[in-house]
Amino acid sequence: MVFGDNNKKNTLFMFTKESILEGEVICIDKPLEWSSFHAVNAVRWALRKAFSLKKLKVGHAGTLDPLATGLLVLCTGKATKKIAAIQDASKTYEGTMVLGATTRSYDLETEVDQTYSIDHVTPELIAEKAALFQGDLLQKPPIFSAIRKGGKRLYEYAREGETVKLPERNITIEAFKIDRIDLPEVAFTVRCGKGTYIRSLVHDLGQALGCGAYLSALRRTKIGVYNVDNALSPEAFKAQLRAKEENKG
Repeated sequence: MVFGDNNKKNTLFMFTKESILEGEVICIDKPLEWSSFHAVNAVRWALRKAFSLKKLKVGHAGTLDPLATGLLVLCTGKATKKIAAIQDASKTYEGTMVLGATTRSYDLETEVDQTYSIDHVTPELIAEKAALFQGDLLQKPPIFSAIRKGGKRLYEYAREGETVKLPERNITIEAFKIDRIDLPEVAFTVRCGKGTYIRSLVHDLGQALGCGAYLSALRRTKIGVYNVDNALSPEAFKAQLRAKEENKG
């Protein structure tokens, strides 16, 4: 059973203890400021309580930053073997960026450190430069990221003020669409492959525009066949599990 795919609605679902252990795929809509780890733990705890399980394997197919919202695909039990294949699927994001300023984290986690004029920026220039960021590219991850180097996360080095040389990585941007321009804010949609940092994409576009940019909001809407429209927040997921138990009683 897959909860949260395009053929399921967010109605009371028919999980059983056996199906959870055998393997379920669950789509969660991660709230703002929740970590992906927090969301996984909430679902694991709710399932263990609902089905009286002493332990349960639950994993996710790709993290989201705490300041991002949207689709987390979780796998339970034997379905955790599907995680690698799901992670390899294309992902779609909707976001907004602010032009004319930069932050060290490339988003709102850190304060603005530089500001620049956007007097020269036009919709035509934005479209022209955005078109350069499509296809197979090399991208440098943000220094505020969970990538490990020398036994530490990169964000640990960054918060300690240490400079770390970051190698570029191969990524694929399948589509980069500008949806709305209301300077200094620009809304966009990106469809991309595994390992892409949308924060870095925004930062690099800001550099190409000659005015800097940082990510101000981000929402993941799709991973392969899974869609956030068919996902539940962790709290709604727990509420449906409670309702299932009450109906059974």
